[in-house]
Amino acid sequence: MRVADVLDLASMPLAGPSYPKGPYRFVDREYMVISYETDPDIIRAQLPEPLEPIAQPVVHYEFIRMPDSSGFGKYTESGLVIPCLFNGEEMNFVAQMYLDDDPPIVAGREIWGFPKKSAEPKLEVVKDTLTGTLDYAGQRVAMGTMAYKHENLSRHPAKTAAALRKLQCLLKLIPDVDGKPKIAQLVGLHATEITVKGSWSGPARLHLIPHVNAPVADLPVLKVLGGRHFVADLTLPGGQVLLDYMKS
Repeated sequence: MRVADVLDLASMPLAGPSYPKGPYRFVDREYMVISYETDPDIIRAQLPEPLEPIAQPVVHYEFIRMPDSSGFGKYTESGLVIPCLFNGEEMNFVAQMYLDDDPPIVAGREIWGFPKKSAEPKLEVVKDTLTGTLDYAGQRVAMGTMAYKHENLSRHPAKTAAALRKLQCLLKLIPDVDGKPKIAQLVGLHATEITVKGSWSGPARLHLIPHVNAPVADLPVLKVLGGRHFVADLTLPGGQVLLDYMKS
């Protein structure tokens, strides 16, 4: 294989790349997001400098079902997002993510720096309850429940679309061959081509269980603020480097 062919590969391995070139289109992507208050000192400890906490110590816990993702297939993920500030701009720092499909794990980590690990999340409707669970290494570490479609927000999709367009902030760390940092960046990513197909809100509950390798409970639930349930199509393009730690 010629050098030009090597450089044209989307990803490793050469004999069967883990993922194709982007951008990546998601159809009927379904979210349950439970927002809650936690300890502000823990939020401060979880945010890498120079990110700053917002005034309210809020965390968004997400369960996301992706039935149709270009290049990645069908999978579900779950994790924690912390609203924060960077140079005065509000954004969401993606702190932890757990999912059940190898291509988006590899692509997410290598391209943008999503903190993805392999686990067993699930999002489903059980009778009158939208239910999300996360199991890691055979142990339950998170369970979220929300009353199913109690308040319809579909007549006002702009607010949901704005939340999806909000800048995501990621800590991308890739070592060199000697184990020392090669890439250490804060990366920003905007979802594009967003079409909101349905949006609801309602009462919700969230239970987090301590686990050493899936430490979602390190951000304890002090007060649940509510749940949001929405379905949308969107595209993930490339990102932008907000800060290069190796040069700062």
